[in-house]
Amino acid sequence: MTDAPAASLKILLAEDDNDMRRFLVKALQNAGYDVISFDNGLSAYNRLREEPFELLLTDIVMPEMDGIELARRATELDPDIKVMFITGFAAVALNPDNQAPKQAKILSKPFHLRDLVSEVQRLLAA
Repeated sequence: MTDAPAASLKILLAEDDNDMRRFLVKALQNAGYDVISFDNGLSAYNRLREEPFELLLTDIVMPEMDGIELARRATELDPDIKVMFITGFAAVALNPDNQAPKQAKILSKPFHLRDLVSEVQRLLAA
C-alpha cells in the first residue's frame, strides 16, 4: 500500500488569528498539503458542506462557531474526517463535557511548525 502524496490531501483550517492562520497555511502548503483556510468556524463549516476534506485543523476559541462545535458538526457530516485542535487552552479541549470528537488530537500553543507538520502527517497516516 502506498501513501497518498500530501498534495492530494486537503486540510480545512479554521483559525481566527490572522498571523497564526497565515503562518499555519504557509507551513502546511510547504509540506505539500492543499489548504483552505477560514477565520471563523461558521464559514469553515459551510465549506465542509460543499466538499470533503481529510483533516479539519481548528482553533477552539473563535467567533460565530467555536472549534468544538465545528468539529462536532464536521464529524456528523463526514465520520471519516480527522480532527486536530490547535489551542492555547488545552484544558478546555480536554474537558469531557464539551462533546469534542473522541479521536481528536490536540496541539497546544505555542508549538513549532515542524511539530505541527509531523503531527498532521502522523494523523493523516493513521
